Amino acid sequence: MATKVDVFSGFLGAGKTTLIKKLIADGYNGAKLVLIENEFGQIGIDGGFLKESGIEITEMNSGCICCSLVGDFGTALKEVIDTYAPDRILIEPSGVGKLSDVVAAIEKVEGTEICGTVTVIDASKCRIYLKNFREFYENQIKYAGTIILSRTSDIKQEKLDQAIELIREINDHSQIITTPWDKLSGVQILKAIEEPITAADMAQALAEAEEHEHEHHHHDHDDDDHDHECCCHHHDDDDDDHECCHHHDHDEEHEHHHEHGEECTCGCHDHDHEHHHHHADEVFDSIGYETSRSFTKATIEDILGKLDDSVTYGTILRSKGIVAGEDGSWIHFDYVPGEAEVRTGPADVTGKICVIGSGVNKEKVKELFGV
Repeated sequence: MATKVDVFSGFLGAGKTTLIKKLIADGYNGAKLVLIENEFGQIGIDGGFLKESGIEITEMNSGCICCSLVGDFGTALKEVIDTYAPDRILIEPSGVGKLSDVVAAIEKVEGTEICGTVTVIDASKCRIYLKNFREFYENQIKYAGTIILSRTSDIKQEKLDQAIELIREINDHSQIITTPWDKLSGVQILKAIEEPITAADMAQALAEAEEHEHEHHHHDHDDDDHDHECCCHHHDDDDDDHECCHHHDHDEEHEHHHEHGEECTCGCHDHDHEHHHHHADEVFDSIGYETSRSFTKATIEDILGKLDDSVTYGTILRSKGIVAGEDGSWIHFDYVPGEAEVRTGPADVTGKICVIGSGVNKEKVKELFGV
């Protein structure tokens, strides 16, 4: 019998980990689970958060699932099945990974059956990220069997409607969950994931998406350089149109630089290479630090507030960490543009900080955190 696999995709900071924790607590209901993470960054942070749930975790902390980690990924998946015989494997790809590549890699591992392909989208940032990071963001929307919107209780109805309209222009066949998560049980969400549409409908929709992907690509960048939206400064819904995130999609050709043997399962050769096929490390920067330094909550809050300064630090899309507190507690933090959460949580073996973005000034970021 094939092992069921659920994929939880979504851009940086969309809420994938929060959704997985909800489903583990109230959804899978006692099923034997293994979570495999593909973290874009040098240091794994989410693994520390999720170990509280008692779930076995395999962390892979650099590169993207379709390239430098493909060997590790295929081996890890087979090893998980052989060692743990799980009822379900949950895969959380990097926030800057392409869902089509993830699915292609899984399909080439014998003994697996993809049950759910989920993309989590922050409804408040859909338009901004789609405009500035379209190649990655659109791919995650296009190949999702179920799209789950996060932060829907925090935005105006007009902006929620705009986000849904943008999603439907890319994916008009998959179910979109718009109800705030605290009003839904994990069982309800999991049912929507498992029974989104018929397999035949999905196959036809994906075939059509592939057919039009090349055509869409040539139009993706035409307007972006003249109509920028902010993904760094303002959280207010009405201010999105007034600032630029200083990221420009790459117009230059990028060669496909990684080596492949006959057994390569990255999925990248399944694409039409007449169009650009960027990898995460060509567009995004990642910095990971380990630190023994102690902080206060106020200090961390001040640091995260400064990350909105894209002129000084570059476009910071995501930061997260676990660091020691001066009062003996441990501070856990999450940052996405315009939002930060700082809380206390379990200790880790050492402090860990991860920062991901585009055009990141690594020295300035290092100086900011004092590491």
